[in-house]
Amino acid sequence: MVSNKRLGAAIGAALALTGCAAFDSKPKGPPPVAINEDPYPSTYARYPSVPTVIRHATVFDGDGRQINDGTVVLADGLVQAVGGPELAAPAGAVELDGTGKFVTPGIIDVHSHLGDYPSPSVEGNSDGNEATSPARPEVWAEHSVWPQDPGFSRALANGGVTSLQILPGSANLFGGRSVVLKNVPARTAQGMKFPGAPYGLKMACGENPKRVYGSKGNMPGTRMGNIALTRQTWIKAQAYKRKWDKYDAKGGEMPERDLAMDTLRGVLAGKILVHNHCYRADEMANMIDMSHEFGYRISTFHHAVESYKIADLLAREGICSAMWSDWYGFKMEAYDGIKENIPFVHNAGACAIVHSDDPNGIQRLNQEAAKALADGIRAGVPSLSEAVAWTWLSRNPAKALGIADKVGTLAPGKMADVVMWNGNPFSGYTRPERVWIDGALMYDANDPKRRPVSDFELGQPGEGDTK
Repeated sequence: MVSNKRLGAAIGAALALTGCAAFDSKPKGPPPVAINEDPYPSTYARYPSVPTVIRHATVFDGDGRQINDGTVVLADGLVQAVGGPELAAPAGAVELDGTGKFVTPGIIDVHSHLGDYPSPSVEGNSDGNEATSPARPEVWAEHSVWPQDPGFSRALANGGVTSLQILPGSANLFGGRSVVLKNVPARTAQGMKFPGAPYGLKMACGENPKRVYGSKGNMPGTRMGNIALTRQTWIKAQAYKRKWDKYDAKGGEMPERDLAMDTLRGVLAGKILVHNHCYRADEMANMIDMSHEFGYRISTFHHAVESYKIADLLAREGICSAMWSDWYGFKMEAYDGIKENIPFVHNAGACAIVHSDDPNGIQRLNQEAAKALADGIRAGVPSLSEAVAWTWLSRNPAKALGIADKVGTLAPGKMADVVMWNGNPFSGYTRPERVWIDGALMYDANDPKRRPVSDFELGQPGEGDTK
C-alpha cells in the first residue's frame, strides 16, 4: 500500500513536470525567411548542335597532354571521347579532317572588362568602376554588361575565347561582384551567364585605391590606409554574418539586409570567390595574412607581376596567379616584372594563368602564352611543352573560376567548348578556324554566315571585322 502522503508527493511532482513541459513548449518565432541568393539567374541555353568528329589533328587536351593524329568526338553539347584514329563516330556525325590543324579546349580569360568597358570606348559606355566609395561590394558587374559589345565576337573569332570572367575595375578596395559568361550572342547578360559558375568578389590593393581616394583627400591615401579600411570592412562583415547565421538557425526577428554585406557574407561562407588585383609580392603576402585573419580564401591574384618572388607561398596556399607574359613598368608597382613570371610560378607547383585585362589582348592570349613558354624554356624551366602551356589558358582559369568540373579540358563529360586552329596555336600566324561552345558551331572562318555580328555593329564601319 502506498501511503496517502507518498501518493500526494508523486502527484505533485507529476504536475510540476507537466507545468515545466508546458512552459518549455511555448511557441517559437516564425521560421526564417529564405533570402534568394540568385535573383538574376542564368537563362543561358546552348545553341543547336550536331554530332561532330575531328580526325587527324594534333590535340592539346588542356590537362598537359598532347595527342598526335588525335580524334575528338562532340555530341549532345559534351565532349564524348578524345583519343586516336580508332575512335568511332556517332551516327550521322559531321566528320572534319584536322590534318595539319590543332584542337584545344576553348580559351578562358579570367580577367576581362568586356561589356562593362565596351567598344566604342566613350564616357557613356564607361561602367566598370563605381568609384564613389572605396568599399562597394554591393555592385554587380553583370548589371553593367552590354551584350552588344563588339569585343565579345572579336574575342571569339580572333582569340578562340569561349568563356570569360567580367570584373569590376580596380579603383576600389572592394569593387563588387564579378560574373562568368559564355561567349555567345544573347540579348541579355543573363542569357550569357555561365550556368552554375560561382560569383567572384573583386578586391584591389596597391596604387589604384590609394590614388583614387587619396587624390580626393579621403581614406585610403596610403597602403596602410588600404589595409586598415579593408580590415574594418571585414570586421563589419563578420558581425553581419553572425546575425544572419543566428537568424537562419533560430528564427526570430529578421535582421536588416545590407547588399554590400550580403556579398561579403557569401565570401566568408565560401560561396563567392575572391579575385584580388595585386602587383607586389609583399602586398600579396599581406592579403594572404588578412584572409587568414578573417577566415576567407583567395582564389586568384590578378596581374601579380611579382608572383615569382613568393611562388612557393602561393603554391602552399593553393592560390592562382593571373598574369601577363611581359607587361611591366607602366607604373611603379609594375616595375619589377620579369618575362619568366608565368613559367617560374608554374615551376613552383602553383597555379599559373595567362590573362588579358584588355579588349585587344584577349584576342591574342595564345600568343601571350607562347611568349611565356619561350621565356621559360630559355630560362631552363624543366618539363615545359606546348601542351603544358595550354593549361595556363584553359584548365587553370577554370580552376580559378570554380568551373573546372564543367570545362577547361577535353575530357568525356565536359562541356564541348572547343577550338580548331588552322595551325599551331603558339604561332603568331595561326588563327581559329572553327569555334564550338557546348558543341554548337559558333564561328567558322570559311563561312561568312558564321561570323557573329552584334546588333550595334550592323551598318557600322568594320561590321564583323575579324582581322
